[in-house]
Amino acid sequence: MNLMTKAFFAFALLVSLNVPVMAGDTLQQAKKRGVLVVGVRNMMPPFGFVDQKHMAYVGYDVDFATAIANRLGVKLELRTSSKPLIPLLQNGDVDLIAGAMTKTAKRQQQIDFSYGYFLTGQKFLAKKSRIKTLKDLEGQKIGTGKGSSSEQNLKNALPGANILTFPGYREAFRSLSLGAIVAISTDEPLLAGLLVSEADKAQYEIPDISISEEVYGLGIRKDDKPFLDLVNQTLLEMEKNGEAAKIFDKWFGPASARPMERRFKITAGK
Repeated sequence: MNLMTKAFFAFALLVSLNVPVMAGDTLQQAKKRGVLVVGVRNMMPPFGFVDQKHMAYVGYDVDFATAIANRLGVKLELRTSSKPLIPLLQNGDVDLIAGAMTKTAKRQQQIDFSYGYFLTGQKFLAKKSRIKTLKDLEGQKIGTGKGSSSEQNLKNALPGANILTFPGYREAFRSLSLGAIVAISTDEPLLAGLLVSEADKAQYEIPDISISEEVYGLGIRKDDKPFLDLVNQTLLEMEKNGEAAKIFDKWFGPASARPMERRFKITAGK
């Protein structure tokens, strides 16, 4: 029996036993093709969205994806989808997810995450003076993203609330403006982003009511340690040399449309 025949029977045995055949790691594949394919959001400013002037994807996440590609010495290819990004990663359609994605226990069963590169909290957007405390939301209609970690956090914090889910936060804001819901709940920078282009944004506010701590991580396929190590090392280097803080200031600094204070640092294990 020659080597080719042996290899065929080995493959057939793995298939018959329903054992997955392991592909090469992302690090080597990306270097070989000279391209890193990253899944990003395209309607979630300032993390990922289309710059209408230049017709290009830009944002906080895009800048981090660019830094990872530069560290690898390869070109960056961005892919967006209206569907969840995790299946694209699992299927091999993208090499990495940079999608303002909270590290949750459920997601960590499906994929691995880098160290946290953004830290925020889940809050509420409502008409001014409508919400003063969390009790004001009990039994009320609250909108959030379908399948998001925000949905589960709401169920935990306000079990008596009527939680309505939307495919996107723009749709949720439309319902809020029409009075169909009393508030939208998700991470603070996403809520602030909804108001940037609104002419009547003075009618709305984000009360200082937080129901969770959200740590965003870059999504990586399970058990792809060489690539995970490179991504984590790159993030630590970006924190040390000031590049991470510079990206934050670009999108959330005093001169930005969504000024926020950077209350975190990228650290190992977070």
